[in-house]
Amino acid sequence: MPTDPAHDLLVLEYEQLKAEQRARITVRDNLVYVTVAAYAAVVAAVLASPRRSELLLLLPAVAIVLGWTHLAGDGRISALGRYMRGALAPRLERLHPEAAPVFAWETEHRGERRRPSRKALQLTADLMTFTVPAVAALVLYWASAPFNLALTLVAGAELVLVVIALWQRVLHADLR
Repeated sequence: MPTDPAHDLLVLEYEQLKAEQRARITVRDNLVYVTVAAYAAVVAAVLASPRRSELLLLLPAVAIVLGWTHLAGDGRISALGRYMRGALAPRLERLHPEAAPVFAWETEHRGERRRPSRKALQLTADLMTFTVPAVAALVLYWASAPFNLALTLVAGAELVLVVIALWQRVLHADLR
């Protein structure tokens, strides 16, 4: 197929975007391991200091920060895919209609019949990773800690942030 500068630039843009998408996927996926390790560190600190139940409040903070970072990275990965499917591919197809569809995999895998169940399972795994431990730590804190107004306010704020993150994660899940 003959090429021209516009074609070459669009292909180069695609290659760069795919490289960025791959890098973001790696970081996003590794955040799960970092989160589990951070949870283990918090649990170890709580078990080492059983009379310091306020240490439980570290776990929701970890869940909020790392969970939000995971969700934001996932959003950028999805945005890159949308751009490649919705903007870049059509521009290349206009240059070379005989080559249409271009970047077919970017669209094809989204139509797979098991995709909705995979997305639901992914949402469940994400909630089990970033939401359930945070809520469990807050419940344990409220059940075991002596009342402290400042720490109760911190726990309340953490609960609000966990619920906001949960809501954002469900909205982002793309279950359709």
